[in-house]
Amino acid sequence: MDAPPELVNGVLPAVVSIEASIGPDHPSTMVLGEERMGTGVIVDTGGYLLTVNYVVLGAKHIGVGVPDGRRFQAHLVAQDFNSGLAVLKIPPQDLPAVRLGSSMDILLGQPVFLAAATGIVERRVAEGFVSYLGEFDTHWEYMLDKAVGVTIQNPGFGGAPLFDLAGRVVGIASFNLAEVARATVAIPVELYQLNRTELLEFGRVVSRPVRAWIGAFLQPVEQGVMVVGLVAGGPAEGAGIREGDVIVAVNFCTVETRRDFYEELWKKRANDKVVLKILREEQVIASEVVSGSREEFYK
Repeated sequence: MDAPPELVNGVLPAVVSIEASIGPDHPSTMVLGEERMGTGVIVDTGGYLLTVNYVVLGAKHIGVGVPDGRRFQAHLVAQDFNSGLAVLKIPPQDLPAVRLGSSMDILLGQPVFLAAATGIVERRVAEGFVSYLGEFDTHWEYMLDKAVGVTIQNPGFGGAPLFDLAGRVVGIASFNLAEVARATVAIPVELYQLNRTELLEFGRVVSRPVRAWIGAFLQPVEQGVMVVGLVAGGPAEGAGIREGDVIVAVNFCTVETRRDFYEELWKKRANDKVVLKILREEQVIASEVVSGSREEFYK
């Protein structure tokens, strides 16, 4: 599959580089570092652009570079911890904006391409096909009811727009799965479109209850889900949860998979009490965690 050069050249001016500087005391720096590079894409001629939240989480300064060499200071407009998207804004400068499509309109096997920043002005394009449309979960209390998997390894920094061959953005690249295959998982762009008004006005989706969050990194095991890491200062650590604990029930409901765990946890809201049934050193114990708000913790 070869995307027409005129199509690629038409969208590249809207693909930007992102440089984010994070204060050393921010809790995200232990995993993500203090200096981060990302990709964004301009989705509105008013200067709004989309990227992934982890690039700008806790940022004190955000710089944006466009392919013609100009650089702008950006400010964070919105963060959606549920989807993993973030919205930034730069001063309107007659910059081009891309058209937005929807993952609802793409099919397995459909050709697509990623356009990513690899430097301030450098861009790289990689082509492939849609290989997966469905549920996705990972270890940091994150799950999508639908994600877009593609047979492309993101050729640059996280946040690269995923385009169909009509030149429409259908997703935002978030995770490389290079350890499994040359593959990337993208967040469906309609998760921005459906919530655009609230995100731009309030900085988050205010009509949606804030999910319970305990600050644990989880991997599925035979008995349930194992705690393989803890967010320093998070609710789980504060409640005495330990690495190696295996959670077998949440609020007295058995959990066999990570998805089970998330579904039960998110029946609660931030600041609710969550009861965990844990296997620890061949003993079964119950532990009560007062959940937190991820948004407030990382603000």
